[in-house]
Amino acid sequence: MILPTTYFSTLILLLISMICWGSWANALKMTGDRWRFELFYFDYSAGVLLASIVAAFTFGMMGSDMTFQDRMLVAGHLKEAYVVAGGVVFNLANILLVGAIGLAGMAVAFPVGIGLALIIGVVWNYVLNPQGNPALLFAGLALVVIAIIIDAMAHRARDRAAGKAARKKSATKGLVLSIVSGILMGTFYPLVVKGMGGDLGLGPYAAALFFSFGVFVSTFFFNIFFMNVPIEGSPIRLNAYFQGSARWHIIGIAGGIIWAVGAITNFVGASAPEQVNVGPAISLAIGQCATLISVLWGLFVWKEFSNTPPAVKRLVTVMIVLFAAGLALLSLAPVIGKS
Repeated sequence: MILPTTYFSTLILLLISMICWGSWANALKMTGDRWRFELFYFDYSAGVLLASIVAAFTFGMMGSDMTFQDRMLVAGHLKEAYVVAGGVVFNLANILLVGAIGLAGMAVAFPVGIGLALIIGVVWNYVLNPQGNPALLFAGLALVVIAIIIDAMAHRARDRAAGKAARKKSATKGLVLSIVSGILMGTFYPLVVKGMGGDLGLGPYAAALFFSFGVFVSTFFFNIFFMNVPIEGSPIRLNAYFQGSARWHIIGIAGGIIWAVGAITNFVGASAPEQVNVGPAISLAIGQCATLISVLWGLFVWKEFSNTPPAVKRLVTVMIVLFAAGLALLSLAPVIGKS
């Protein structure tokens, strides 16, 4: 299988991961209000599985290292179970996060959900595998968390300027869902690392395959439940999926492929040889900077802040600067004063 051989190539993979994780939701945005998220998610999970299969049988079969099939043969069933469990946990967290966004808005869901996930995931991964300069790592993490909070302030101020009144009951439910989602989102990556790492681990490509299998299979359980007991809106029947246009199905699959490319490049970057490895804590931290990418999409493509007061635009500018500074520190943490 192909793995990065320089720190620069490892960093490039992690930046690709960040871009993909921050861009996949554009597919959902393109369907607008015409296509329920639960229906979109069936195609999304299929796209995740498809991309992982293609990556395993191409990049996972090349290079001088063990192929993904060799890794599957030497890894134990416990390693496989860890990664599948990581896919299941992530999937539930992702569904709850999107539901929280619908109820409480980006201003509450993203800073609580992603911020909590970032803190839990980075700290847990650093404890399991302490690599990189801790001062730079946690300083960069702090800047990213502050940026996420400022992002929340900007969204709240934008909604207030637009005269949108939040429903207290929905906002409270959305806050609870965000907290649960953040806790789950922060625990999925350490599960993947436990199954992927080590001489008898699955490696990145086989891990991505098992992870995507967990996402795909659990979608039918979680999604059907939420179709009957929806977080928002009225229940929908499964046959509604077959009433969607081919274009909507293709968009959903594309969204899943984009997210999976982000996951695969992140797993590969975290599995780089020891001399160029940045560690799972830094890999996750850079990947979670995807929030910055999603904000840039909303700012420049979807024009979410086009008619907002100057004070809101200043908040967005400060947020982008802090994100960039945090990302720079996270990128330097593996190479400056290694611990």
